[in-house]
Amino acid sequence: MLALALLLAGGAATGCGGRATTHHKPGTSHEQASGSAGTLLPAADAAGHKLREVPAEGAPEVQLAARPDSEDGWNLQLSVKNFRFTPDSTGGAALPGAGHAHLELDGRKIARLYGPWFHLPAAQVPEGAHTLTVRLYADDHTAWAVSGKAVEGTTQLTAPAPGPSGGHGHGHGDSPPTQSPPPGQEQADRTVTITVRDGKVSPAPAHTELRRGERVALRVTSDRADTLHVHGYDKELALPAGQEATLILTADRTGLFEVETHESALVLTQLLVR
Repeated sequence: MLALALLLAGGAATGCGGRATTHHKPGTSHEQASGSAGTLLPAADAAGHKLREVPAEGAPEVQLAARPDSEDGWNLQLSVKNFRFTPDSTGGAALPGAGHAHLELDGRKIARLYGPWFHLPAAQVPEGAHTLTVRLYADDHTAWAVSGKAVEGTTQLTAPAPGPSGGHGHGHGDSPPTQSPPPGQEQADRTVTITVRDGKVSPAPAHTELRRGERVALRVTSDRADTLHVHGYDKELALPAGQEATLILTADRTGLFEVETHESALVLTQLLVR
């Protein structure tokens, strides 16, 4: 009986296969949840995330380039080395060369990036010269660092003065498009207007049905600063407190895609693309 009790106690302590039981994000393996990389430093980046030091050889690298979009704003490209984007395991443990990125405009975070491309709407960039920064993070939200400095890339961006209609041009001599509602809204096939107040979404979340190839404008006003995220498309939009923000999206993938907020974790709508 004593031997049987000891055997059962040992099994409960180690879990199946003799491996310690670990609570981790669904879809993340035990190895991922218990793995680690580098050395956690007491220092933090400008956003308050602890630095995770790794050797310079084989360390993640990133460069940032911005190109004017033909319709609105800029298309940003992240060129990474020794790094892969892992949106499915965000919130898990730090694995070598894996994670996501943060995008900052003049030191203010405006988006979390899960891939090498991101569309930056002109409406999010005030007139004048600015510095865009991308910084690489592990899945546990620590910042990858080399020699005590966060791994990041920067580029300069100059936003021209708004045209007569309030939209931004790109300084190439072209006349700015006519825009009456929020910039780019006239180019959308459908517009969805959503308000977030006191933790409640209005109108109540429902399916927004779209045909593949249609463009949808998501117009969101939140009473708290937050970030909008479109799952499946890896699109994000900063939501300033009390100000309307608009994201224009081309529904070029079929399926059901949730649109939610990061900080408050609210579902705003579901895009049903057929």
